[in-house]
Amino acid sequence: MAKLKPIFETTNDLLLISIYPTNKDMGMAAAEEAADIMRQAIQARGKANIILATGNSQLSFLEALSAYQDLDWSCVNIFHMDEYVGIPANHPASFPLFLHLHIIDKVKPKRFYPIVGQTGNPEETCRRYEQLLRQNPADLCVLGIGENGHLAFNDPPLARFDEPKWVQIVTLAESCKRQQVGEGHFQSTEDVPSQAISLSIPALLAARRVLAIVPESRKADIVVQTLNSPISPLIPASILRQTSHAHLYLDPDSAARVLA
Repeated sequence: MAKLKPIFETTNDLLLISIYPTNKDMGMAAAEEAADIMRQAIQARGKANIILATGNSQLSFLEALSAYQDLDWSCVNIFHMDEYVGIPANHPASFPLFLHLHIIDKVKPKRFYPIVGQTGNPEETCRRYEQLLRQNPADLCVLGIGENGHLAFNDPPLARFDEPKWVQIVTLAESCKRQQVGEGHFQSTEDVPSQAISLSIPALLAARRVLAIVPESRKADIVVQTLNSPISPLIPASILRQTSHAHLYLDPDSAARVLA
């Protein structure tokens, strides 16, 4: 299969930006890069450690990546980046459940390490998950950008680019809760848990390669702010512009104000 080509490509500071003709094309191109990274890691170190995001914006990518049955998934460890505190494991909004449905049960990796939200000791859960991440350095982190600019659940304005902890308990901003409702995960903002366990920004960016997958028109405003605003916790995703090993994938809808 011929390599998918972007309709437009540029850099902003250190960040490579590629725009593809459709959401599906964007997902396929990102999956192609992800698969290459994973193959190289397996060849070099006998395994690949990857961190995956969840949410509707990741669906085209996860569908394309799960189709790579020629990958040696038995050598792949999958981590993810956040989960609500106290949410039942079978709740429709559970992020481990989302990943099981969209990739884990399809590819059957060597290990899937879920963040457990239904825990009586969230602080201990954070400590243990950070230990796992440090013991298994990530070859790849695939993330999205929230409508308020968050990376994982690192919401503005409290996100820290120098957070010493790799996994922490965070309080969700109202703008973040509204996004979760808008994506159909909850009926109202009152139903969204107030806290979550989240990887910090330093933990996400510690991966050898970072792919940011950001389709859909609802992300157009935050994309242009990410690329044009001062680099600041007010727009947490703006830190990607100082991340030379990151690659931002867009479709025409999310890139509408970039192309205008």
